[in-house]
Amino acid sequence: MIRTEGDMESKINDDKYSVILPTYNERRNLPIIIWLLARTFDQHQIDWEVIVVDDNSPDGTLEVAEQLQRLYGPHRIILRPRAGKLGLGTAYMHGLSTCTGAFTIIMDADFSHHPKYLPTFIALQRAHGLDIVTGSRYRPGGGVHGWDFKRKLVSRGANMLTYILLDPGVSDVTGSFRLYRTSILRELIQKTTSRGYVFQMEIIVRARSMGCRMGEVPITFIDRLYGDSKLGKDEILGFVKGLWKLFWTI
Repeated sequence: MIRTEGDMESKINDDKYSVILPTYNERRNLPIIIWLLARTFDQHQIDWEVIVVDDNSPDGTLEVAEQLQRLYGPHRIILRPRAGKLGLGTAYMHGLSTCTGAFTIIMDADFSHHPKYLPTFIALQRAHGLDIVTGSRYRPGGGVHGWDFKRKLVSRGANMLTYILLDPGVSDVTGSFRLYRTSILRELIQKTTSRGYVFQMEIIVRARSMGCRMGEVPITFIDRLYGDSKLGKDEILGFVKGLWKLFWTI
């Protein structure tokens, strides 16, 4: 069963959390991450749904997602497939169009982001009425495993450069493990102009300029369990161009 925009509930459920999982060749990872999400939410008695946005994966990811939907139910696993790879930012937009939770979580499906941190995200948001909670690899207690020196240097450099030029208000602007108030995320997405991995940086910078209340949770990032990293030279170049553009426009 594939949900369309017209199927979205007329009223957002204030107690539900929607998870958007963009996928491309995640056939082996998807069952693991879905099981972990379901167990985490159910153990903490949190209402949830997972929206799988698959970009026409040739490895059969969508077929696996359909099996998981039959297992967990169409009210838990929502399918929003696309015709091809159209960028990470547009994948979030596509999934967001059918979210029914008052809060939306974005994370990777490749096991780099462990659902065990989500109860802490949610507790921090509830305690302080935050609009955004972001997982940080660079707060005390956070870290990265599985990256070589070059990739660590690129990530650190990107965050440091963004901090110097734009003062984003958080320590990790390139991470993609975040909890948003859904209404805020919709507004932010309408303002963003970038696509791909620069989307993560732009949306935080724009959130800061809008006065959004943000908090951070230290996380340990584990490089993907199966498959290859999708970060390449084009994404890095796009990030630098996007940073420069935001410096002159915000």
